Amino acid sequence: MIKKVVIAAAGRGTRMQGLSKDKPKHLIEVNGKPFLYYLLENLKKAGLEEIIIVVGYKKEVLEKFARKYDSNMTIINQFEKLGDEYGTASPIKCVEDLIGNEQFISVCGDDLYSVADLKNMMVEDDYHYVAAKTAEHPENKGVLIAEDGYLEKIIEKPKEFVGDLVNTGMYKFTPEIFEIVKDVKLSSRGEYELTDAISYLAGQKKVKVKKIKEYWLEFTRPEDVIAVSDFLKNNQI
Repeated sequence: MIKKVVIAAAGRGTRMQGLSKDKPKHLIEVNGKPFLYYLLENLKKAGLEEIIIVVGYKKEVLEKFARKYDSNMTIINQFEKLGDEYGTASPIKCVEDLIGNEQFISVCGDDLYSVADLKNMMVEDDYHYVAAKTAEHPENKGVLIAEDGYLEKIIEKPKEFVGDLVNTGMYKFTPEIFEIVKDVKLSSRGEYELTDAISYLAGQKKVKVKKIKEYWLEFTRPEDVIAVSDFLKNNQI
């Protein structure tokens, strides 16, 4: 049974503008509680009892919240571990010692998934999994090209339509991922991209795609605060 989950929460949240000036975007309040609270609640309800949060920007604020929410959570400071290195692959590099030979779930601290969709990702086999959802504007996302349930490749922000199935940032990994992320090179954006590691594994037919059946809420822009608030008011999660 998969019990461990890694939450990437080191980002600066620049797209949240002034809302993340004095706190990580993950702690911006929605209906009286930090956004991260709702993610943590769903993770626990799904059975993911061993929570590892990788922090960075305004780490002391996030650490204070995390300790208050659950003193048993493990907190890793990405910047202490990796220095100035930045990118979606970085949190995975930080947790190898804590994960060991176990399989685990990986999510971003600014995304919210249903309990059912989280449970659907907790598959103990030799494959890696990426959660996917159809999108109205796939040109703004990483589009997943899949065949027979296997990921073939990821096309980031395609200029022409190649499909509408997009990457939602939720994964299940086997320990194999740790060796792969070590070989990821700096991207054109100047970051270490987790999708580069996933694309490499996809080329070996080691990545499967699972579709989101319920919901995926992003929390990256000021307008998302209202959208998430309305969703939570109208839905029992």
